[in-house]
Amino acid sequence: MAIFTDTQGRPPRDGRVGRRAGWIILTVAIVGLVVFGVMPTPYAIEKPGPVFNTTGTTTVGGKSVPVISIPSRTTYPTSGALDMLTVNVTGYPTRPANWAEVAAAWFDPSQAVVPMDELYAPQETAKQSDQEGVAEMTQSQQAATAAALTQQGIAFTTLTEVVATQKGSPAAGKLKAGDILTGVNGKTFANATVLHNLVVANGTSKPLTLDFTRGGVKKSVSLKPVMSPGAGSAPYVGVFLGETYKFPFDVKIQLQDVGGPSAGQMFALGIIDKLTPGELNGGQHVAGTGTITAAGEIGAIGGIRQKMYGARNAGAKYFLAPKSNCGGSDGVIGHIPSGLTVFATSTLKQSLTDLKAIASGKGLAALPTCQAK
Repeated sequence: MAIFTDTQGRPPRDGRVGRRAGWIILTVAIVGLVVFGVMPTPYAIEKPGPVFNTTGTTTVGGKSVPVISIPSRTTYPTSGALDMLTVNVTGYPTRPANWAEVAAAWFDPSQAVVPMDELYAPQETAKQSDQEGVAEMTQSQQAATAAALTQQGIAFTTLTEVVATQKGSPAAGKLKAGDILTGVNGKTFANATVLHNLVVANGTSKPLTLDFTRGGVKKSVSLKPVMSPGAGSAPYVGVFLGETYKFPFDVKIQLQDVGGPSAGQMFALGIIDKLTPGELNGGQHVAGTGTITAAGEIGAIGGIRQKMYGARNAGAKYFLAPKSNCGGSDGVIGHIPSGLTVFATSTLKQSLTDLKAIASGKGLAALPTCQAK
């Protein structure tokens, strides 16, 4: 019987079926990879962001403006750069990074894959995170100005400000954010620690009189302290405090769409460079990062690896890193890009010493660096 006569001169039927099945499997695999690639993940990705020279200019509202200006004081020319760094984040709670983005980031040493809950609080939106970043940037600029003026021996006034009140506490509904506290029972205080001691000394058996200003208007309120909850309980009135400053002249720092506290060190150095003759960096291209206190203490920041790569890519030769960022799985050690020399610092005074050596080209080998244990 000629059962297979229809195959004469043509490929066997089972060959066509095999190839068709192969194409179907390949197509399904490709579609599966594409679908998997765009699926959301529980991660965000940190990348090097824009770089700003604190002694240079930037664009705000379409206009070129100095990053730092001190209109009522004599300022001096600068050269080179004192760069502050930023980090761009891809992904937020309502739009996390997808697997394709995460896979690409894993193979890029300048990027980091970060669990979403390390960057955002539960239920926090990107808008809320941005607002917090703006508040941190404002506070950082104030602290940087205070640190720079302290280093220059220029006096200013430190004010104790209400950041928020605790719900259900004696201060709730009577004090509000922005109030400047000035006295307890007629006694002035230098800082929040002294204020706390005065409240504790008053005790909980009688009310105290708290003097403050609101919108420049002097006011007072009577509050009866209660014992604070938790371990180490002590009399308290339920205010969260921060420090603000009254400077003898205006220091204006302008940046658009940048938040967070990590530019404090470089703002302080930029202010000092403008207030003093000569160039702190000797005309060299220097970058750095780190939070700062009014006393000039430099603290750790996030995204140190991305900031080092951002600095190198912008042309910096030297980088001032917080000493507290040296170690750890994502610290300075083991992640320094080629062509960048990193010095470790924990104070504004040390950073100025570093810049003096960089400017002269002498003594660089003696400067502190991040050393592997």
